[in-house]
Amino acid sequence: MRMKRLVTAALAAAMVLSMTACGGSQGESQTEAPADSQAASETEAQAQESDAAEGTVVITGSTSVEKIVNEMKSEFEALNPGITIQYTGNGSSAGIKDTIAGSNNIGASSRELTEEEKAEGLTETQFAYDGIAIAVNPANEVQDVTLEQLQKIYSGEITNWKELGGKDAEIYVVSREESSGTRSAFEELIKLEETDGLTSNAAVSEGNGPVQIAVAGNENAIGYVSFAYIDDTVKQLTVDGVEGTVENVKNNTYALSRPFLFVSKDDTIGEAGKKFLEFAVSADGQACVEKDNAIRIDQ
Repeated sequence: MRMKRLVTAALAAAMVLSMTACGGSQGESQTEAPADSQAASETEAQAQESDAAEGTVVITGSTSVEKIVNEMKSEFEALNPGITIQYTGNGSSAGIKDTIAGSNNIGASSRELTEEEKAEGLTETQFAYDGIAIAVNPANEVQDVTLEQLQKIYSGEITNWKELGGKDAEIYVVSREESSGTRSAFEELIKLEETDGLTSNAAVSEGNGPVQIAVAGNENAIGYVSFAYIDDTVKQLTVDGVEGTVENVKNNTYALSRPFLFVSKDDTIGEAGKKFLEFAVSADGQACVEKDNAIRIDQ
């Protein structure tokens, strides 16, 4: 009988040890599983972060910002070797339309957005501002022009330089293509909408560079370009007696000025695009703005 009790006790003890061992094993499994899960989550997060820092950012729009964007592209790609910036200058309006349609990541504009464009849910990032310079040939005797005179020149009411104190010669008017942000800003600033619009005699050039070249090659030409395109091949006129300089744009005394904007939509900009916008307003990005004679937003 005593032997039977001993055997029963031994069996019971063995069962307890077996249950404890299973419980311990289960406990270890329960504590290790979260660690494995956490490691997997961290790996996934690192992979997502890596993906976010790679790809191509497509930017289309204003030709006025071409020099700045290309400068930013070089600096940004050097700092972010996994990202490529692809820029096409097709005019501010075209770039904004591309952003609305979702065919780019970022649009570049050298003018304010219209109310209709703002209604499309675009996010604006101002990265610089700029003055619009009135350019004539260096041989031209005229030194100053008023906003009212510019309106009359571009509407076709004033057609001869002698009406502005210059020589007796027909004014060769050079303007920009309809999609140009510079043209939109210029026409708004001189209130061209109060007239019948741009004279039919105006020559239309696509881009700041071609306007500069046209004016440099014709003694009787007048055109408007971004500050960055003024060099010794053309002469810049004062406007209402005020010189077109960075300081005068900043202190709001120069009448022909406008913003440089990047526009985007949350569902198409992408992580790489967001990173580029962050760079554009950073100290490094603003150094690119200054290098190309535009005006920093942090000045």
